[in-house]
Amino acid sequence: MDVFLMIRRQKTTIFTDAKESTTVYELKRIVEGILKRPPEDQRLYKDDQSLEDSKTLGDCGFTNQTARPQAPATVGLAFRINDEMFEQLHVEAFSSPPRTPRCDEAPGLR
Repeated sequence: MDVFLMIRRQKTTIFTDAKESTTVYELKRIVEGILKRPPEDQRLYKDDQSLEDSKTLGDCGFTNQTARPQAPATVGLAFRINDEMFEQLHVEAFSSPPRTPRCDEAPGLR
């Protein structure tokens, strides 16, 4: 079955879909195709827990019930910063849209 994911790092968000049988490593290859960073320089997270490359998305708890098109599951992404360390996982919150004025507040409509 398909799972729908929102891969997030800082202010970057990637929407993608994959099969439950896709491995975490294969998901990293998808990210590589978009962000041009090799899988070994990526770390993926679910709920602040690092995901193992050999596990499938289904093994990690991503199913067609938990990762639907209208409500994709969030996967955190961090990049390697040197030979031994990865950056801290950091995802910026989405901004809120500006308040829409009511019709009676619009200038010139009184």
